[in-house]
Amino acid sequence: MTATLHDHPHPNMTHADVTRDVVATLQTPSRGYYLALFSAIGLFLVGAVTFLALLKDGLGLAGYTPPVFWSVYITTFVFWVGIGHAGTLISAILFLFRSPWRTAVYRSTEAMTVFAVMTAGLFPIIHIGRQWIFYWLLPYPNQRWLWPNFKSPLIWDVFAISTYLTVSTTFLVVGLVPDIAAVRDKMTGWRKKLYSALSIGWTGADSQWRHYSRGYLYLAALATPLVLSVHSVVSWDFAMSIIPGWHGTIFAPYFVAGAIYSGIGMVLTLVIPLRKVLKIEHMITEYHFDNLAKLTLLTGSILFYAYAMEYFVGWYSSNIFEQTTFWRRAFGPQWWSGWTMIICNAFVSQLLWFKKIRTNLTSLFVISIFINIGMWFERYVIITSSLANDFLPFAWGQMNPTWADWGILVGSFGWFGMYFLLFARTFPVVAIQEIKEMIPMPRRKKGAH
Repeated sequence: MTATLHDHPHPNMTHADVTRDVVATLQTPSRGYYLALFSAIGLFLVGAVTFLALLKDGLGLAGYTPPVFWSVYITTFVFWVGIGHAGTLISAILFLFRSPWRTAVYRSTEAMTVFAVMTAGLFPIIHIGRQWIFYWLLPYPNQRWLWPNFKSPLIWDVFAISTYLTVSTTFLVVGLVPDIAAVRDKMTGWRKKLYSALSIGWTGADSQWRHYSRGYLYLAALATPLVLSVHSVVSWDFAMSIIPGWHGTIFAPYFVAGAIYSGIGMVLTLVIPLRKVLKIEHMITEYHFDNLAKLTLLTGSILFYAYAMEYFVGWYSSNIFEQTTFWRRAFGPQWWSGWTMIICNAFVSQLLWFKKIRTNLTSLFVISIFINIGMWFERYVIITSSLANDFLPFAWGQMNPTWADWGILVGSFGWFGMYFLLFARTFPVVAIQEIKEMIPMPRRKKGAH
């Protein structure tokens, strides 16, 4: 594959410049970094206090209102699982297609994937009520013949999350090894010892590179089906039921497209300020954001189509239960959440048809915030509106979130942000070796020996 001047971070950078600038991101952090980190820790503490209150007083503190017993916690669970999908797409699928622009952004997206899945894994535990016996969800050998119900969506989520977390973490760690070795050679003291242990004897020998390249390729191929399978399993939590608004064959591709869309939105939200705080604007350039924006536009357009098809199928089916559910999503008591979902996801992303907006980082950052809000409300609308509008009108009810719902939601963002910022301070957030591969080798001047 021949690299052009637009395929690498900067035409005038050398290999030594890349290593030097990435190592500089691991030195003394700026005030902006500390402000972001302490803000994330503060949000996490809000969630921790709320969780302790739930342990003490039970799930009665949450805003569960019959018949709505899946609400903010399951909404946020689906949201965080979806956030992790952009990391696998950018790091694995685009690697298999040899897409050159992924090199500067895929490391931060891989880290985002791992921490998003770690965050999502908390919510089934929070939702079950008796959190201290969460291990009953696992099919472990026991003398009481106590086995989980494999027909339960909760068990499907346990398998999906554990598989996704294992493969994503392995993919991230393997990809880090050459870069940790490069950083190791520039460090001193206890950090050199730490990186020496984590680089597991990497010397950059030809035999190591051959085995590494082949192993990384196989891991990318293994991780790729997870993009489709994991969120398809999460969509089946809903689609396998007969509840109006859920019982549809479109759910699996619809959820996968939405997951990638929300994940790229979170990538933009994280990377745009991160490049400025870490002073790596010359590595993550407008070229990379233009391509991320195009991917956002593609998945946002697929989501636009999925929304239209949902409403069309509900109308065309002549099923009064489906029609009522979709009518109430748009014009019922919680119309505001339905229109927030449609405007933020279907219409805002269409602004990215214009290159000036795709390459304007302020506009991109604002759009990414709207995407994050819209994708959370998408899951909220799907879950609460269908449960609130069951088959019998006399059983209808409305979800009323409480402080316990919002406290856990806020805490999840703090938990995720805290881990991501600590990672950015400790490990290279851009791939040193792959950026070097994109830099053309220097040409010998005419007449030089």
